[in-house]
Amino acid sequence: MPETIKLLSIDGGGIRGVIPAVLLAEIEKRTGKRTAQLFDLMAGTSTGGILALALNKPGADGKPQYSAEELVSFYIEQGERIFTRTMWHKLASAGSLIDSKFPASGIEQVLDEFFGDARLRDAVTEVVVTSYEIERRQPFLFKSANAMLVPSYDFPMKQVARATSAAPTYFEPLKIPVAGTTDYFALIDGGVYANNPALCAVVEARTRHPLADDYMVLSLGTGELTRRIPYEDARKWGVAGWAKPLLDIVFDGVSGTVDYQLRKILPNYHRFQTTLQPDQQQMDQTGAGHLRELKLAAEHFVRDRSPEIDEVCEKLVG
Repeated sequence: MPETIKLLSIDGGGIRGVIPAVLLAEIEKRTGKRTAQLFDLMAGTSTGGILALALNKPGADGKPQYSAEELVSFYIEQGERIFTRTMWHKLASAGSLIDSKFPASGIEQVLDEFFGDARLRDAVTEVVVTSYEIERRQPFLFKSANAMLVPSYDFPMKQVARATSAAPTYFEPLKIPVAGTTDYFALIDGGVYANNPALCAVVEARTRHPLADDYMVLSLGTGELTRRIPYEDARKWGVAGWAKPLLDIVFDGVSGTVDYQLRKILPNYHRFQTTLQPDQQQMDQTGAGHLRELKLAAEHFVRDRSPEIDEVCEKLVG
């Protein structure tokens, strides 16, 4: 019988992770199954990495603890705790010029509460989460398959989630000790090279399942950026002026490049990506009105692309 390996990839994008969470909630509703029951492998970067881990965190019964609908609520209820800073931090960081925009305490507390003692090896299905090692200067992939085989690479899920979401200028890097040694990894957001981790997922799937007949990919974006960068502004920028726009350009450019590549080489490929208005594109805007706009944008996308979502659901349960 032909074997199709089904892959889910979720982009980075900070608080805009509510968009793929809404899409996955709709898929769970239409299929009657949890996301981890629909895919053979899931890959995520930054907020997408947090989603991939959360969807695979086992409950007491060994089944996925969180539904995608619960993760929509996670962004709405916990976003402000993650992206929060005191007046003292604003002053001490000189407006983010000499320190990260947000202290790590907020996101670390939320991740600790959300993931508890779950470890990477506990993932319900295979998970790949991206990060980047700044001292070794190389991509770093957290793989649940490796965690099951090599104890020193079995990290707590909350640490993996923190590492993949350590976006430069937003949060400080994460230092993770290597069990049984004096060594450590110094990690930042995987979005600097794989904000869209779909190609990472395909390579991992082909490596682990080389005899499969087909590879189906569902790639979920967190909203396409449309805000112009006027030439007359950019030509006068130095390091300080380019810092924030450059990060957005890297993340968005990487996502678009991977999308283009997979459309060319993979027939069974589906990319769900909505377009955001300029005032909806902030990764750290957690106001109730902004979150509602993001949720409504995702719901509108679901209505517009309903036939394609049905097609994907049929493939997933077929």
